[in-house]
Amino acid sequence: MMKRRIPISILALLLPAVLSAQSPERPNAGTGSDTRSVQRTIAIREVPVWGRRPMQEIGVQKTQLDSTVLRQNIALSMADILTFNSPLFVKQYGRATLSTVSFRGTGPSHTQVTWNGMRINNPMLGMTDFSMIPSYFIDDAALLHGISSVNETGGALGGVVKLATGPAHADGFGMQYVQGIGMFRTFDEFLRLMWGNSRWQISTRAVYQSSRNDYKYRNHDKKENIYDDQMQIIGSYYPVERNRNGAFDDVHLLQEVYYNAGRGDRLGMNVWYINSRRELPLLTTDYADERRFENLQREHTLRGVVSWDHLRHDWKLSLKGGYVHTWTAYDYRRDPGNGIMTPMTRSRSRLNTLYGQAEGSCSIDERWLFTANLSVHQHFVRSADKNITTQEGNEATVGYDQARIEIDGTLSARWRPTERLGLSLVLREQLYGTRWATVPAFFADWLLSKRGNLVAKASVSRNFRFPTLNDLYFLPGGNPDLKNERGVAYEAGLSFSTGRRERCTLAGSLTWYDQHIDDWILWLPTTKGFFSPVNIKKVHAYGIEARADLDVALSEAWRLGLHGTFSWSPSINVGEPMSPADRSVGKQLPYEPEFSATVNGRLDWRSWSLHYQWCYYSERYTMSSNDTTLSGQLPPYLMNNLSLEKRFTLPWAGLSLKGAINNLFDEEYLSVLSRPMPGIHVEFFIGITPKWGKNRD
Repeated sequence: MMKRRIPISILALLLPAVLSAQSPERPNAGTGSDTRSVQRTIAIREVPVWGRRPMQEIGVQKTQLDSTVLRQNIALSMADILTFNSPLFVKQYGRATLSTVSFRGTGPSHTQVTWNGMRINNPMLGMTDFSMIPSYFIDDAALLHGISSVNETGGALGGVVKLATGPAHADGFGMQYVQGIGMFRTFDEFLRLMWGNSRWQISTRAVYQSSRNDYKYRNHDKKENIYDDQMQIIGSYYPVERNRNGAFDDVHLLQEVYYNAGRGDRLGMNVWYINSRRELPLLTTDYADERRFENLQREHTLRGVVSWDHLRHDWKLSLKGGYVHTWTAYDYRRDPGNGIMTPMTRSRSRLNTLYGQAEGSCSIDERWLFTANLSVHQHFVRSADKNITTQEGNEATVGYDQARIEIDGTLSARWRPTERLGLSLVLREQLYGTRWATVPAFFADWLLSKRGNLVAKASVSRNFRFPTLNDLYFLPGGNPDLKNERGVAYEAGLSFSTGRRERCTLAGSLTWYDQHIDDWILWLPTTKGFFSPVNIKKVHAYGIEARADLDVALSEAWRLGLHGTFSWSPSINVGEPMSPADRSVGKQLPYEPEFSATVNGRLDWRSWSLHYQWCYYSERYTMSSNDTTLSGQLPPYLMNNLSLEKRFTLPWAGLSLKGAINNLFDEEYLSVLSRPMPGIHVEFFIGITPKWGKNRD
């Protein structure tokens, strides 16, 4: 049984009040001298297409997540946000367990994730657990699809998820507190303390989430027979069971400091601490008694980034430095029958990453924009699995102790010779350990029509992904002779936007992509009894992505917002058969849905808000042969969420009440084989924002 920790509202109040910088665009309410210093801060000039397309985004396929979505779904992780607001496939191993994200039929390790510019992918596995990223800690989120990732970082054959924080824009002291309670003994607490003036801005955020997580599900892997008095089978059924050994207890703390020095200089600091304790649920095929074993995962992570931005009229210089420390532990103990819990697996990993980045840009006569970027990530990894019991009954220790430096350098030139045409050339050089790769990319866009801001876009690029540290060094099984995954990709699309912001706006995009990836890395069993990675596959990933957004002011009191996405993403193995029995050639890659779609609807009336979320994933195969057996195929599923919120304005505070129904129609579904997801469940939230000083006016 997990013990409840001290509420985060107490923990956060013990943190020191730290000051942070106010954005230079915010009007100043201070002294005249301070006002003049803010007015002298000038952002670098951008050259848009008819006020809508900045130079930095020439030919780029980008999805900007609405900040409203992040603010109004604070109880959700970024895994849930992306599930209902993007065409990405979110693979979830259960509620509050590992959740990974993939673009366009590629794998989770082909998705790079940055937080305030620093990559946060696990260097051992190459992926990011999005269940560990609360949306409450994210102020800005964007997706760079496919080739567009070259503008941000290397190694992203699928794309990039950009996450960032920002100043709170507080004027004096501010506070927000939200308490949530839900089914399965779920408790959520969210606290933010803020203070700011014309120079400094502070923000201290804290999240505490815990749950017994013992939801019910129908176990389709355990068919039970019904017998008559003569012990003849007269029927059968699938039993309803509870999620066993699935409790979790997570604490997140985020400290932010921003300082506006004036004259275009801004300093920032962000520190994020995670303390997680999660039990790993039993599989639906497991008959074990949860009282006779312990399956537990713990994590302590500290991330920190400091930044300096030097802004002038036509150029910008930015410097960043960061550090990541992660300690993870996995313990599996069981009772062999003598009443004593015996350790079977004891895994410990320590990861340390040093990060540095320098970035500059310069614009010339509103037609040219040049950028340069150099980033360095130095990883130190030590991993060991102790008390591993082999099939022979012996104990073994496996793991490795390695370091790797990763350097990315980028030069780009963007040119807009006419009002309608934009061209961009990007050259990226990558060093991973001792391996070099060169990634060129070309982008273009053309304004087809001023009416509706109809823009055509096209791009082409090479790309690379280097093997992860586990791929190279894990013992037993690592393969230091692995080749880099490499590919060539092509994209073309259309985008439009029209309407008046205060009345009705309509925007959308349609993108076609085609990507060929050679030397795809796959872990396969060996004759020695363990798995090892090899370069065996050639993959052809292609398809279309579509997006549409509608915002309508129905009247002075009513407002409607609709957002939808659609993705068709075949990802086919086109390599040579490994053996005469190999049936994977010409088949969809495992755990990659061919179709996905999302719909979000929001209806506002005065202080009331009704929010509806819907998503769809087509069938996924668990085996490369695309077998349609019970265990080889996961059926398609639909998800529906509904929430209603009421806001109150009191003389002393702002108050909000919210109720949410998740999985509205009690859908029975699995994202991963033998890992059932919860059925219908309800949560309630109450939020309070006290008013002090000027905020009471």
